[in-house]
Amino acid sequence: MGMTGIQIFKLLPKTNCKECGVPTCLAFAMNLAAGKAELASCPYVSEEAKAMLSEAAAPPIRPLAIGAGENVVKVGGETVLFRHEKTFVNKPGIAILISDTMPEAEVTARLKRFKELKYERVGLTLRPELIAVKNESGDPGKFEALIKKVKGETDAALILMSAKVDALTAGVKACADRVPLIYAATDGNSDALANLAKENKCPLAVKADNLDALLALSDKLTAAGLKDLVLDSGSRTLRKAFEDQIYIRRAALIQKSRSLGFPTITFPCEMTKDPMKEALIAATFVSKYAGIIVLSDFQGESVFPLLVERLNIYTDPQRPMMMQQGIYPIGTPTDASPVLITTNFSLTYFIVSGEVESSRVPSWLLVMDTEGLSVLTAWAAGKFVGDAIGAFIKKSGITEKVKHRRVVIPGAVAAVSGDLEEELGKDWEVKIGPREAAHIPAFLKMG
Repeated sequence: MGMTGIQIFKLLPKTNCKECGVPTCLAFAMNLAAGKAELASCPYVSEEAKAMLSEAAAPPIRPLAIGAGENVVKVGGETVLFRHEKTFVNKPGIAILISDTMPEAEVTARLKRFKELKYERVGLTLRPELIAVKNESGDPGKFEALIKKVKGETDAALILMSAKVDALTAGVKACADRVPLIYAATDGNSDALANLAKENKCPLAVKADNLDALLALSDKLTAAGLKDLVLDSGSRTLRKAFEDQIYIRRAALIQKSRSLGFPTITFPCEMTKDPMKEALIAATFVSKYAGIIVLSDFQGESVFPLLVERLNIYTDPQRPMMMQQGIYPIGTPTDASPVLITTNFSLTYFIVSGEVESSRVPSWLLVMDTEGLSVLTAWAAGKFVGDAIGAFIKKSGITEKVKHRRVVIPGAVAAVSGDLEEELGKDWEVKIGPREAAHIPAFLKMG
């Protein structure tokens, strides 16, 4: 943040309208300076002040997007060194490397793994998002053909890698609508690639042999009007690359260095030939602090742990993971199948639904919106109590799916059964289920 709270306050309307969510304009200015608020929250800031403040209010690490459509990869935008300080914002993109010198069968196999290695976890789809297409042959035609193949067979966000400007020009032309990352501008080709990136509105990677050279090249490109840059310090050992990642993040956040205030790209694929060691190196960069991680290949046993690690680190700890409220059929339930109810905390849902599924008793599971709280927490907060549960059941539509009027509630909130029966009316029977999800299969099999 380039301005202090007092400097920002002088540019605000000073109405103290409270519409931004804080009592005074001064408090809002202090939050803005600390990166705890967004300028858009102030409805009365003038256009002139907005222009002056927008740069000051920008995240210290510039956010940018690679790709188009549903598989846009957003990187950067970070504001803290450690997750516990606030939260990390945009998870690193994970890429597989495909070269135009690979046999056709190998290219096909890697594209197949890219498309198939997807995992469902707590209501989310975990998957890699990027393909790095490398021009090792030096032939622009082969490079362009491979890019067209990758583009046609996948929804991947693309990284185009070549040492030749003409190859990158042909490659960008083949997939400009996919907004690829162009890799990489160096001392020798920065002018040509800067023009290519500006003409096609694509982000540009910047590569140098050390941090001093990287900083100078970044300054040169930003002076030329480029804003969407990705930094590669050139280090290809774990220790040096790790040190560079930390230095770049600290320089951007603490020293307010705009020259290094961009997301980074790392290449575990160039640091070892051992697939498992490569995965360990990648795991390091998931947490410290890569924006993009390029792997030589994907295998389920290596990419799945990386995706789970990334999920855990980049999930906001202050926002519970929630399922959508509604009716979830498990198995192939009929109008005589049992009806159970639980809260919309994702972990609770997946534990309960997993146990119901393992019972092999087709059932209807009602998931009630409790703002992502677990069963006991929601009950203690007054969100999973008899009258609220009853109102939800009535409007859920479950009566159109079953002929009976029986509902099973978690045993941990047995105390709400009386209020629930009163809310639902005497036509309904409220059954108290087990306290522990592990006992659900036996409970359902008993009828």
